[in-house]
Amino acid sequence: MNFMGNRHVIGWLLISPAAILLVTFTHYPAVTTFFSSLFSRGNPIRPSKFVGADQYLALLDDPVFWTVLENNLYYAIGTIPASIALAIAMALLVDRALAGTGFLRLAYFTPTILPMIAVANIWLFFYTPEIGLLDRLLNPIGIETPNWLGDPSTALLSLIFITIWKEAGFFMIFYLAALQAQSPELKEAAKLEGASAFTFFRRVTFPLLMPTTLFVLVNAVLNSFKLVDHIFILTKGGPDNASSLILYYIYETAFSFFDTPYASALTIILLLFLGILALIQFGVLERRIHYR
Repeated sequence: MNFMGNRHVIGWLLISPAAILLVTFTHYPAVTTFFSSLFSRGNPIRPSKFVGADQYLALLDDPVFWTVLENNLYYAIGTIPASIALAIAMALLVDRALAGTGFLRLAYFTPTILPMIAVANIWLFFYTPEIGLLDRLLNPIGIETPNWLGDPSTALLSLIFITIWKEAGFFMIFYLAALQAQSPELKEAAKLEGASAFTFFRRVTFPLLMPTTLFVLVNAVLNSFKLVDHIFILTKGGPDNASSLILYYIYETAFSFFDTPYASALTIILLLFLGILALIQFGVLERRIHYR
């Protein structure tokens, strides 16, 4: 009995550092953020007061909120499938015993290790009108280029392209590890059966990559709703909120307009939305992708 009791004590001691960090930096801030959203915006003359769900009702009449939410959905749709598909393609390419494969892997992974601010400044050099690299390459051959970051029709697309460029190499690492863990006997058996490379990928390789795809999908969804750095450097959410995403709107509301309660309400809505997506991913998709 004492042995079992000691095992429980040791177990709690082992998980306590992680549990303390989780409660301190995740659960406690979420609870305090929720309570903050129930109060009005205060100032030295008029202190904040309890207003209940007024901040959440104000979201329904906030056109900027609906604009940034729509932008974020387009951003997620534009970045997640493309990043995953490109990561799989790159992993298949470098999962071969070819000359220069090590250099190719390094080239694919390099954007991932660059700081977000550095990446934004690099692409600012590409997108700057007239003197940017894209304009210098396209204008001489007669292609009229837009103001990439100043045109509402291209600002969000420019951010989507940067995200795909930066994230695909990170996701490639997981797919490459999954490919190298697959048994080479599967490919040999497929060759004996006369299966083409495409058929083998569709029937064998890709289904076996689905657990990795779930992991990558969760990370890609989270990343698509937490972009701030690139927007801050490149567009400031403009023009006319065409490139503003929900987390940047929260940042702007809290630290530019100093409306902490409203920013808290936005944060709670974002957490609820991500929680629903997580339930769908783990409750529905996970049951369909694990092969035993």
